[in-house]
Amino acid sequence: MEETVNDRPEWTALPDLASRKFGGTVMWATDELFAEKENLVNPWVPAHRTETFGPKGQVYDGWETRRHREPGDDQAVVRLGLAGAITGVVVDTAFFKGNYPPFVSVEACAVEGYPSAAELSTVDWDVLVKRGAAAGHTENFFEIGGSKRYTHVRLTMHPDGGVARLRVHGTPIPDPGLLDHGALDLAALENGAVVTGCSNMFYSSPNNLFSPGLAAHQAEGWETARRRDDGNDWVTVRLAGAGVVRFAEFDNSNLKGNAPGWAALSGRDGDGEWVELLPKTRLQPDTRHRFALAEGPEVTEVRLDIYPDGGMARLRLFGALSERGRADLAARFEGAQG
Repeated sequence: MEETVNDRPEWTALPDLASRKFGGTVMWATDELFAEKENLVNPWVPAHRTETFGPKGQVYDGWETRRHREPGDDQAVVRLGLAGAITGVVVDTAFFKGNYPPFVSVEACAVEGYPSAAELSTVDWDVLVKRGAAAGHTENFFEIGGSKRYTHVRLTMHPDGGVARLRVHGTPIPDPGLLDHGALDLAALENGAVVTGCSNMFYSSPNNLFSPGLAAHQAEGWETARRRDDGNDWVTVRLAGAGVVRFAEFDNSNLKGNAPGWAALSGRDGDGEWVELLPKTRLQPDTRHRFALAEGPEVTEVRLDIYPDGGMARLRLFGALSERGRADLAARFEGAQG
Protein backbone atom coordinates (compact mmCIF):
# COMPACT_ATOMS: atom_id res chain seq x y z
CA MET A 1 0.00 0.00 0.00
CA GLU A 2 1.26 3.48 -0.79
CA GLU A 3 2.96 5.15 2.15
CA THR A 4 1.17 8.03 3.81
CA VAL A 5 2.66 11.52 3.91
CA ASN A 6 3.07 11.57 7.71
CA ASP A 7 5.10 9.68 10.28
CA ARG A 8 2.25 7.67 11.79
CA PRO A 9 3.00 3.93 12.14
CA GLU A 10 2.13 1.79 9.13
CA TRP A 11 -0.33 -0.29 11.16
CA THR A 12 -2.62 2.71 11.57
CA ALA A 13 -3.69 2.13 7.95
CA LEU A 14 -5.50 -1.01 9.15
CA PRO A 15 -9.20 -0.69 10.06
CA ASP A 16 -10.12 0.73 13.45
CA LEU A 17 -11.97 -2.25 14.91
CA ALA A 18 -13.51 -0.09 17.66
CA SER A 19 -14.91 2.61 15.37
CA ARG A 20 -18.55 3.54 15.64
CA LYS A 21 -18.86 3.22 11.86
CA PHE A 22 -18.36 -0.54 12.31
CA GLY A 23 -20.77 -0.68 15.24
CA GLY A 24 -18.28 -0.26 18.08
CA THR A 25 -19.75 1.03 21.33
CA VAL A 26 -18.57 2.12 24.77
CA MET A 27 -20.56 -0.14 27.08
CA TRP A 28 -19.55 1.23 30.45
CA ALA A 29 -17.28 3.69 32.22
CA THR A 30 -16.50 4.40 35.84
CA ASP A 31 -17.22 8.09 35.35
CA GLU A 32 -18.02 10.58 32.57
CA LEU A 33 -18.87 13.73 34.45
CA PHE A 34 -17.15 16.18 32.09
CA ALA A 35 -17.44 14.47 28.69
CA GLU A 36 -19.31 11.41 27.44
CA LYS A 37 -17.63 8.03 27.06
CA GLU A 38 -19.28 7.50 23.64
CA ASN A 39 -16.91 10.04 22.09
CA LEU A 40 -14.04 7.55 22.41
CA VAL A 41 -15.15 5.61 19.30
CA ASN A 42 -16.28 8.47 17.06
CA PRO A 43 -14.77 7.91 13.60
CA TRP A 44 -13.94 11.53 12.83
CA VAL A 45 -10.88 13.51 13.90
CA PRO A 46 -11.41 15.15 17.31
CA ALA A 47 -12.60 18.76 17.12
CA HIS A 48 -12.44 21.58 19.65
CA ARG A 49 -13.91 25.04 20.18
CA THR A 50 -12.24 27.07 22.87
CA GLU A 51 -14.30 28.79 25.55
CA THR A 52 -17.32 26.60 24.84
CA PHE A 53 -18.66 25.98 28.31
CA GLY A 54 -21.62 23.93 29.46
CA PRO A 55 -22.95 23.36 32.96
CA LYS A 56 -20.11 20.91 33.67
CA GLY A 57 -17.26 22.98 32.19
CA GLN A 58 -15.44 23.17 28.85
CA VAL A 59 -17.07 20.97 26.23
CA TYR A 60 -14.68 18.31 24.90
CA ASP A 61 -14.94 15.92 21.96
CA GLY A 62 -13.70 13.04 24.07
CA TRP A 63 -14.15 11.18 27.37
CA GLU A 64 -13.27 13.08 30.52
CA THR A 65 -13.70 12.12 34.18
CA ARG A 66 -13.70 14.21 37.36
CA ARG A 67 -10.51 14.80 39.36
CA HIS A 68 -9.86 12.03 41.86
CA ARG A 69 -9.56 12.97 45.51
CA GLU A 70 -9.08 9.37 46.61
CA PRO A 71 -6.97 6.48 45.24
CA GLY A 72 -8.34 4.73 42.15
CA ASP A 73 -8.34 4.71 38.37
CA ASP A 74 -10.97 5.31 35.69
CA GLN A 75 -11.95 2.68 33.13
CA ALA A 76 -14.08 2.32 30.01
CA VAL A 77 -15.14 -0.92 28.29
CA VAL A 78 -15.55 -0.99 24.51
CA ARG A 79 -17.28 -3.68 22.46
CA LEU A 80 -15.45 -3.85 19.14
CA GLY A 81 -17.52 -3.29 16.03
CA LEU A 82 -15.30 -5.84 14.27
CA ALA A 83 -13.83 -8.70 16.28
CA GLY A 84 -10.28 -9.38 15.21
CA ALA A 85 -6.54 -9.47 15.84
CA ILE A 86 -5.18 -6.22 17.27
CA THR A 87 -1.99 -4.84 15.72
CA GLY A 88 -1.82 -1.57 17.63
CA VAL A 89 -3.83 0.95 19.63
CA VAL A 90 -3.86 4.74 19.60
CA VAL A 91 -4.78 6.64 22.74
CA ASP A 92 -5.44 10.10 21.34
CA THR A 93 -5.43 12.90 23.93
CA ALA A 94 -6.17 15.67 21.40
CA PHE A 95 -6.95 18.99 23.14
CA PHE A 96 -6.48 17.46 26.58
CA LYS A 97 -3.44 19.43 27.76
CA GLY A 98 -3.64 19.97 31.51
CA ASN A 99 -6.14 17.19 32.08
CA TYR A 100 -4.80 14.10 30.30
CA PRO A 101 -3.87 10.86 32.12
CA PRO A 102 -0.09 10.46 32.56
CA PHE A 103 -0.38 6.68 32.17
CA VAL A 104 -2.83 4.35 30.44
CA SER A 105 -3.40 0.60 30.22
CA VAL A 106 -5.27 -1.39 27.58
CA GLU A 107 -6.64 -4.92 28.02
CA ALA A 108 -8.68 -7.19 25.77
CA CYS A 109 -10.86 -10.27 26.01
CA ALA A 110 -12.73 -12.63 23.69
CA VAL A 111 -16.26 -13.56 24.69
CA GLU A 112 -18.97 -15.29 22.68
CA GLY A 113 -22.41 -13.78 22.33
CA TYR A 114 -23.41 -10.41 23.72
CA PRO A 115 -22.40 -10.17 27.39
CA SER A 116 -23.27 -7.20 29.57
CA ALA A 117 -20.64 -4.95 31.13
CA ALA A 118 -21.28 -6.62 34.49
CA GLU A 119 -20.67 -10.07 32.99
CA LEU A 120 -17.44 -8.87 31.41
CA SER A 121 -16.12 -7.84 34.82
CA THR A 122 -15.88 -11.52 35.76
CA VAL A 123 -13.85 -12.74 32.73
CA ASP A 124 -10.08 -12.89 32.27
CA TRP A 125 -8.53 -9.97 30.38
CA ASP A 126 -5.23 -10.06 28.49
CA VAL A 127 -2.92 -7.07 29.01
CA LEU A 128 -2.02 -5.36 25.73
CA VAL A 129 -0.52 -2.15 27.12
CA LYS A 130 0.76 -2.26 30.71
CA ARG A 131 0.72 1.21 32.24
CA GLY A 132 2.17 3.01 29.23
CA ALA A 133 3.26 6.62 29.52
CA ALA A 134 0.93 9.06 27.74
CA ALA A 135 1.46 12.64 26.64
CA GLY A 136 -1.15 15.36 26.35
CA HIS A 137 -2.67 16.72 23.14
CA THR A 138 -1.13 13.99 20.98
CA GLU A 139 -1.66 10.54 19.51
CA ASN A 140 0.01 8.00 21.77
CA PHE A 141 0.90 4.92 19.71
CA PHE A 142 1.24 1.45 21.24
CA GLU A 143 2.18 -1.41 18.93
CA ILE A 144 0.66 -4.77 19.87
CA GLY A 145 1.33 -7.08 16.93
CA GLY A 146 -1.02 -9.76 18.22
CA SER A 147 -2.69 -12.61 16.35
CA LYS A 148 -5.38 -13.58 18.88
CA ARG A 149 -9.00 -12.66 18.13
CA TYR A 150 -10.65 -10.26 20.58
CA THR A 151 -14.19 -8.93 20.93
CA HIS A 152 -13.80 -6.29 23.68
CA VAL A 153 -11.14 -3.88 24.98
CA ARG A 154 -10.82 -2.04 28.28
CA LEU A 155 -9.04 1.32 28.62
CA THR A 156 -7.75 2.40 32.03
CA MET A 157 -6.59 5.93 32.82
CA HIS A 158 -4.12 6.20 35.68
CA PRO A 159 -5.60 7.86 37.60
CA ASP A 160 -8.11 10.09 35.74
CA GLY A 161 -8.40 12.76 33.04
CA GLY A 162 -9.44 12.88 29.43
CA VAL A 163 -8.92 10.86 26.24
CA ALA A 164 -10.37 12.02 22.93
CA ARG A 165 -10.27 8.74 20.98
CA LEU A 166 -9.33 5.11 21.41
CA ARG A 167 -8.35 3.59 18.06
CA VAL A 168 -7.92 -0.19 17.91
CA HIS A 169 -6.26 -1.06 14.62
CA GLY A 170 -6.12 -4.61 13.37
CA THR A 171 -7.44 -7.33 11.09
CA PRO A 172 -11.08 -8.42 11.28
CA ILE A 173 -11.63 -12.14 11.91
CA PRO A 174 -15.30 -13.14 11.57
CA ASP A 175 -16.97 -16.17 13.09
CA PRO A 176 -17.59 -18.54 10.13
CA GLY A 177 -20.64 -19.93 11.90
CA LEU A 178 -22.36 -16.56 11.53
CA LEU A 179 -21.82 -16.22 7.76
CA ASP A 180 -23.79 -17.56 4.80
CA HIS A 181 -20.93 -19.07 2.81
CA GLY A 182 -23.05 -19.39 -0.31
CA ALA A 183 -24.10 -15.74 -0.56
CA LEU A 184 -22.07 -12.94 1.01
CA ASP A 185 -20.08 -9.81 0.24
CA LEU A 186 -16.63 -11.25 -0.32
CA ALA A 187 -15.02 -7.80 -0.05
CA ALA A 188 -16.61 -6.67 3.23
CA LEU A 189 -14.20 -5.95 6.08
CA GLU A 190 -16.69 -7.47 8.53
CA ASN A 191 -16.44 -10.74 6.58
CA GLY A 192 -12.65 -10.78 6.81
CA ALA A 193 -11.50 -9.00 3.65
CA VAL A 194 -8.26 -6.98 3.83
CA VAL A 195 -7.01 -4.11 1.65
CA THR A 196 -3.66 -5.18 0.16
CA GLY A 197 -2.69 -2.24 -2.05
CA CYS A 198 -3.69 1.20 -3.21
CA SER A 199 -2.29 3.63 -5.77
CA ASN A 200 -3.33 6.76 -3.87
CA MET A 201 -5.28 7.65 -0.73
CA PHE A 202 -4.71 11.37 -0.56
CA TYR A 203 -8.17 12.32 0.66
CA SER A 204 -9.40 9.18 2.40
CA SER A 205 -8.66 5.56 3.21
CA PRO A 206 -9.48 2.70 0.84
CA ASN A 207 -10.82 0.82 3.88
CA ASN A 208 -13.89 3.02 3.51
CA LEU A 209 -14.78 1.19 0.30
CA PHE A 210 -15.49 -1.99 2.22
CA SER A 211 -17.22 -0.52 5.29
CA PRO A 212 -20.82 -1.39 6.19
CA GLY A 213 -23.79 0.75 5.21
CA LEU A 214 -24.07 3.65 2.82
CA ALA A 215 -21.66 6.59 2.80
CA ALA A 216 -23.30 9.70 4.25
CA HIS A 217 -20.98 12.06 2.36
CA GLN A 218 -17.95 11.89 0.08
CA ALA A 219 -15.43 11.82 2.94
CA GLU A 220 -16.80 8.41 3.94
CA GLY A 221 -15.58 6.84 0.69
CA TRP A 222 -12.19 6.49 -1.01
CA GLU A 223 -10.93 9.47 -2.99
CA THR A 224 -7.61 10.04 -4.75
CA ALA A 225 -5.74 13.18 -5.72
CA ARG A 226 -6.14 14.52 -9.27
CA ARG A 227 -3.84 12.74 -11.67
CA ARG A 228 -1.69 14.80 -14.03
CA ASP A 229 -0.31 11.88 -16.04
CA ASP A 230 -1.59 9.11 -18.29
CA GLY A 231 -2.08 6.53 -15.53
CA ASN A 232 -5.09 5.49 -13.47
CA ASP A 233 -5.82 4.76 -9.83
CA TRP A 234 -6.52 1.35 -8.32
CA VAL A 235 -7.05 -0.59 -5.11
CA THR A 236 -6.65 -4.31 -4.35
CA VAL A 237 -8.44 -6.34 -1.70
CA ARG A 238 -7.86 -9.86 -0.42
CA LEU A 239 -11.28 -11.43 -0.27
CA ALA A 240 -12.81 -12.93 2.85
CA GLY A 241 -11.85 -16.25 1.30
CA ALA A 242 -11.34 -17.81 -2.10
CA GLY A 243 -14.62 -17.68 -3.99
CA VAL A 244 -16.59 -16.83 -7.10
CA VAL A 245 -17.83 -13.25 -7.54
CA ARG A 246 -21.27 -13.12 -9.14
CA PHE A 247 -22.24 -9.45 -8.79
CA ALA A 248 -20.24 -6.24 -8.43
CA GLU A 249 -21.61 -3.00 -7.08
CA PHE A 250 -19.78 0.27 -7.77
CA ASP A 251 -21.31 2.95 -5.56
CA ASN A 252 -20.05 6.48 -6.13
CA SER A 253 -22.87 8.18 -4.23
CA ASN A 254 -22.06 11.77 -3.17
CA LEU A 255 -19.25 11.94 -5.75
CA LYS A 256 -20.35 14.28 -8.50
CA GLY A 257 -17.52 16.37 -9.94
CA ASN A 258 -14.94 13.86 -8.73
CA ALA A 259 -16.45 10.52 -9.78
CA PRO A 260 -14.34 8.28 -12.06
CA GLY A 261 -15.47 8.06 -15.65
CA TRP A 262 -14.91 4.32 -15.93
CA ALA A 263 -14.06 1.30 -13.79
CA ALA A 264 -12.86 -2.26 -14.32
CA LEU A 265 -12.43 -5.38 -12.17
CA SER A 266 -9.88 -8.16 -12.30
CA GLY A 267 -9.24 -11.11 -9.99
CA ARG A 268 -6.25 -13.23 -9.01
CA ASP A 269 -6.95 -16.90 -9.74
CA GLY A 270 -5.54 -20.06 -8.18
CA ASP A 271 -2.41 -19.83 -10.33
CA GLY A 272 -1.70 -16.30 -9.18
CA GLU A 273 -2.66 -14.83 -12.55
CA TRP A 274 -4.89 -11.79 -12.99
CA VAL A 275 -8.03 -12.46 -15.01
CA GLU A 276 -10.71 -10.04 -16.17
CA LEU A 277 -13.96 -10.04 -14.19
CA LEU A 278 -15.51 -6.89 -15.66
CA PRO A 279 -14.08 -4.92 -18.59
CA LYS A 280 -13.64 -1.16 -18.49
CA THR A 281 -17.18 0.13 -18.03
CA ARG A 282 -18.59 3.64 -18.08
CA LEU A 283 -19.95 5.04 -14.81
CA GLN A 284 -22.34 7.86 -13.96
CA PRO A 285 -21.68 10.27 -11.07
CA ASP A 286 -23.52 9.94 -7.76
CA THR A 287 -24.93 6.53 -8.69
CA ARG A 288 -25.04 2.98 -7.35
CA HIS A 289 -24.18 0.66 -10.24
CA ARG A 290 -24.71 -3.10 -10.09
CA PHE A 291 -23.33 -5.49 -12.68
CA ALA A 292 -23.88 -9.23 -13.10
CA LEU A 293 -20.54 -10.89 -13.87
CA ALA A 294 -19.99 -13.70 -16.31
CA GLU A 295 -19.33 -17.09 -14.75
CA GLY A 296 -15.74 -16.73 -13.64
CA PRO A 297 -12.98 -18.64 -11.88
CA GLU A 298 -12.32 -18.91 -8.19
CA VAL A 299 -10.35 -15.83 -7.10
CA THR A 300 -8.61 -14.86 -3.89
CA GLU A 301 -7.94 -11.17 -4.54
CA VAL A 302 -9.67 -8.49 -6.62
CA ARG A 303 -8.36 -5.30 -8.17
CA LEU A 304 -10.56 -2.29 -8.86
CA ASP A 305 -9.23 0.13 -11.50
CA ILE A 306 -10.82 3.56 -11.80
CA TYR A 307 -10.15 5.80 -14.79
CA PRO A 308 -8.44 8.10 -14.53
CA ASP A 309 -8.90 9.08 -10.86
CA GLY A 310 -11.55 10.26 -8.43
CA GLY A 311 -13.55 8.57 -5.74
CA MET A 312 -15.78 5.62 -4.94
CA ALA A 313 -18.07 5.38 -1.92
CA ARG A 314 -18.40 1.59 -1.70
CA LEU A 315 -17.36 -1.55 -3.57
CA ARG A 316 -19.45 -4.67 -2.99
CA LEU A 317 -18.50 -8.06 -4.43
CA PHE A 318 -21.33 -10.52 -3.90
CA GLY A 319 -20.70 -14.21 -4.42
CA ALA A 320 -19.92 -17.52 -2.73
CA LEU A 321 -16.95 -18.98 -0.92
CA SER A 322 -15.39 -22.02 -2.54
CA GLU A 323 -14.49 -25.11 -0.52
CA ARG A 324 -10.96 -23.75 -0.19
CA GLY A 325 -12.31 -20.39 0.91
CA ARG A 326 -14.48 -21.96 3.58
CA ALA A 327 -11.58 -24.00 4.88
CA ASP A 328 -9.27 -20.97 4.98
CA LEU A 329 -11.87 -18.88 6.81
CA ALA A 330 -12.37 -21.62 9.40
CA ALA A 331 -8.62 -22.09 9.85
CA ARG A 332 -8.11 -18.34 10.36
CA PHE A 333 -10.81 -18.28 13.03
CA GLU A 334 -9.55 -21.38 14.84
CA GLY A 335 -5.94 -20.15 14.71
CA ALA A 336 -6.91 -16.87 16.41
CA GLN A 337 -8.57 -18.42 19.44
CA GLY A 338 -5.37 -18.22 21.48
